[in-house]
Amino acid sequence: MKPKNILLISFLVLLAATISGDQKKTTVKDDLGFSFLKTSPPQRIISLAPNITEILFAMNSGDKVVGVTRFCDYPEEVLKKEKIGGMVDPSLEKIKALNPDLILGFRGNPLRVLKRLRSLHLPVFVLEMGTNLESVFTLIEKIGTIIQKEKNAQILIQSLKKKYEKIQFALQSVEHEPKVFFSLHGMGLWTCGKESFLNDLVRKARGVNIAGDVPRRWLDYNREQLIHKDPEVIIILAKSLEDFSKVKKSFKNDALFKGIKAVTTDSLYFLDENLATRPGPRIFDALAKLARLLHPQCFETGLKK
Repeated sequence: MKPKNILLISFLVLLAATISGDQKKTTVKDDLGFSFLKTSPPQRIISLAPNITEILFAMNSGDKVVGVTRFCDYPEEVLKKEKIGGMVDPSLEKIKALNPDLILGFRGNPLRVLKRLRSLHLPVFVLEMGTNLESVFTLIEKIGTIIQKEKNAQILIQSLKKKYEKIQFALQSVEHEPKVFFSLHGMGLWTCGKESFLNDLVRKARGVNIAGDVPRRWLDYNREQLIHKDPEVIIILAKSLEDFSKVKKSFKNDALFKGIKAVTTDSLYFLDENLATRPGPRIFDALAKLARLLHPQCFETGLKK
């Protein structure tokens, strides 16, 4: 082979290697605007929120997860993972000891904790949740990009979109949208406002959140307002049927609530707290359950799950 050809081939090989290396190393912005250097696919991931953990496992990337919060309890395999503390009080020592190459944070994690992790030069990427259910698709897509499992992310998104469309199809004949009050168990009259994705959950289930005109995510609803708005349905978010029963009893035994339509018609229903408050794959299961509670006639035939 001629020397010129050898030099040309060597140059092309070097150029290809350089291009390949540049493709592997790219800088992306997280939802807080911080830069993150994306290199090779992460092999040791720490999740700082239950919904992120559920997304990772739903994308068949659970084997890459080395640490989760104590609130991460789904799917069952998560229980075997190392616990790094809670969402607001994770152990920095445990996180460092796990030697992660990616830490996925969420809006529920305090900024001071995220800043501390960054100050330790740990690979943190923070995700935000929008105000509607469709933003779950965006969330999954972003996680797929950062862990370099784009195909898995799209497969998951398409399956969830089919479930979502099936629910919407079943509800297309709804004429009356009942007034709904969402009660977060154990927190008095704490409920969701206009900026919470739970408000969109009610809307997509063809109900009207009576606190949906308040421009906040969460709020402690006024007793007089509750009586005045007179909800037709009260949805109680609780971790168990036992907890639900206690809250339902408190509503029915409160003399001031005797005239509320939902109380007089016994339209107080249970919705699994973990299912409904985690903006991840199972939020569409929560939507299906809520839609059935508000419009059972739409699901007598058709949607079974």
